[in-house]
Amino acid sequence: MAKSTESNNPENPSPLARTPLYDLSLELKARMVPFSGWEMAVQYSGLSSEHQTVRSQVGMFDISHMGKFGLRGKQLRAKFQPLVPSDLSRLQPGQAQYTVLLNAQGCILDDIIFYCQEPDATTSEERAVIIVNAATRIRDKAWIAAHLELSGVSFTDISLDKVLIAIQGPEAISYLQPLVTDNLTQIKAFGHLETNLLGQPSFIARTGYTGEDGFEIMVDAAVGKELWQQLLTAGVVPCGLGARDTLRLEAAMALYGQDIDYNTTPLEAGLGWVVHLDTKGDFIGREVLEQQKASGVSRRLVGLEMAGKYIARHGYPVIFESEKVGEVTSGTLSPTLNKPIALAYVPTKLAKIGQELEVEIRGKNYPARVVKKPFYRSPNRPS
Repeated sequence: MAKSTESNNPENPSPLARTPLYDLSLELKARMVPFSGWEMAVQYSGLSSEHQTVRSQVGMFDISHMGKFGLRGKQLRAKFQPLVPSDLSRLQPGQAQYTVLLNAQGCILDDIIFYCQEPDATTSEERAVIIVNAATRIRDKAWIAAHLELSGVSFTDISLDKVLIAIQGPEAISYLQPLVTDNLTQIKAFGHLETNLLGQPSFIARTGYTGEDGFEIMVDAAVGKELWQQLLTAGVVPCGLGARDTLRLEAAMALYGQDIDYNTTPLEAGLGWVVHLDTKGDFIGREVLEQQKASGVSRRLVGLEMAGKYIARHGYPVIFESEKVGEVTSGTLSPTLNKPIALAYVPTKLAKIGQELEVEIRGKNYPARVVKKPFYRSPNRPS
């Protein structure tokens, strides 16, 4: 059983966990940083070059730190329905739903992906894989265990048993296909399948966090190491968390703990499309979201484009008519667009496209404008 290296291992005095691919990243001279309790590669060859490689060709990310849960049981989707605002009954085997775990206040405990798998061939039990954020894995595990009707349901934390590698970019399929038994073109966006990779069982999903086409592969540790090495030999560029962050921000994908958290609702965060009030029954936080839907939210997460080259960073104040009206949640200089972009919460009345605002940067105010999200939409995304 593959496990991360924890602090009680005398060979690793650091309190940070390490993925099974940690040593391979060190061999590549990756710069390692603490992230959500893990020691992770922030960059290999350089953030900008890694970012551009994913946009134009293909890159790979070690995302084994992510939480991974396996579930099975009779009426599994129906039993999981009360925990999320999305209608899981619509999912067919091989489909997935991006959604959120909510607290009683209708706020986001975590954003997750629920993968509906083929039923067990022997017992006909429903099966699912859930991917959650690394920083919230323990809390999510406790929350699900406390609120899921566990009678007849098996819930397993496989986070430390599996490697998760994201292969992202327009050329992803051409590099991955020779290693896989099944035809990957049959997988639609947010689809997934169980197949053999390098002759071993694997879970492959056409999902990602970059705004590009690509796949996320979950396998045992030994297979993951071999996959990483073979892709590296084939010319796939290893990429770190730095490029993953700039890629996801260009695609206006929320980062938990910054853009969304337990103080924000999905309606405030622009995630109303995961809230299916009309097609499903009761769920945790439903009453709050119904009230927000009826009366409207007081603030919204918007995209900002800065004038000039001044970069709005997380926590910087958003200003309107000399008054602070909001706060930047994420910001960077977009490598693709070569301009500063940011996400920020502002009052709903100021959330319209074209609205002129300012961002305070080191004591001075600089002009910003509300723009449509995402900042960049890749032409390579599958339908």
